[in-house]
Amino acid sequence: MKTKYILPTLALLLTITLIGCSNNAEGESGKPDKVTLDYAYYSPTSLVLKEKGWAEEALKEEGIDVEFVLSQGSNKALEFLNSSSVDFSSSAGAAALMAKANGSPVESVYLYSKPEWTALVTNADSNISSVEDLKGKKVAATLGTDPYIFLVRALKEHGMSPDDIELVNLQHADGASALSAGNVDAWAGLDPHMARLELESDAKLFYREPTFNTYGSLNVRSDYAEKHPEVVKTVIEAYEKARKWTIENPEEAAKILAEEANIDLAVAKKEMERNDFSDPIPGEPLKETVKGAGKVLKEVEIIDQDVKIEELTKELVNPSFAKEVIQ
Repeated sequence: MKTKYILPTLALLLTITLIGCSNNAEGESGKPDKVTLDYAYYSPTSLVLKEKGWAEEALKEEGIDVEFVLSQGSNKALEFLNSSSVDFSSSAGAAALMAKANGSPVESVYLYSKPEWTALVTNADSNISSVEDLKGKKVAATLGTDPYIFLVRALKEHGMSPDDIELVNLQHADGASALSAGNVDAWAGLDPHMARLELESDAKLFYREPTFNTYGSLNVRSDYAEKHPEVVKTVIEAYEKARKWTIENPEEAAKILAEEANIDLAVAKKEMERNDFSDPIPGEPLKETVKGAGKVLKEVEIIDQDVKIEELTKELVNPSFAKEVIQ
């Protein structure tokens, strides 16, 4: 099968746009009245930021309110961003590239982590032990997210393509449930759901390749960044505070993740172990991993053939704000 990743349907876009219209309201000073940030269980620093109230604290001085919206996956995060339902979204770097290839004016301005948050997963009693074993099998994945891109790259690496499997498009949590229930043969997993299955049901991570996991990036729309550069820098400053606190307080950060995601602490710790929070500036490493993903997606015709991956990557990755903030 050939699968094109597309942005939301017109009806959904109109609905989300109506929901997000209030986010664009501005005061007489030209500053926004409110900044809407997303938070995600796959982004532990976003949960710390939400818990500690550092964004509210920083923007209150400017007379700007803060709202948080939950993103269930990169696809939803980027849909919200594209429709102005959020002003900042958390996604995988390669997912942001896919959105940009489909016309979304997105820029990656900060890295919240370098994760190994995805792998190919099957049940403990499954006879699947390799990528080749997926031929003709039902595989769950969430279109437009890093696990989906990871799956495509894994197939390509082993001489296969999405045509060789039966892809079942499910949101991450639903994919985990479908695997547990035996409704699919394998799943392109995402933490913390993947860590939970690994610990609770002895699910097998039968294919892991850390280099196929692209960085977790904080994204903003280009027009918003141009219009409100000081807000972008203030949000990055707040994220920096959360990142440093997470590095210094891993146990407490894991507890915040466990409480927010309603998962066991052991599961939260497993997810935290698979995240590297040391490099927050989007630069050449992000560009290289995104370009690698983009080229594969183009080869299997998920990204249009006329898209210039090199140019698109340069437009996507914008380290200027982070460089100003982070000394």
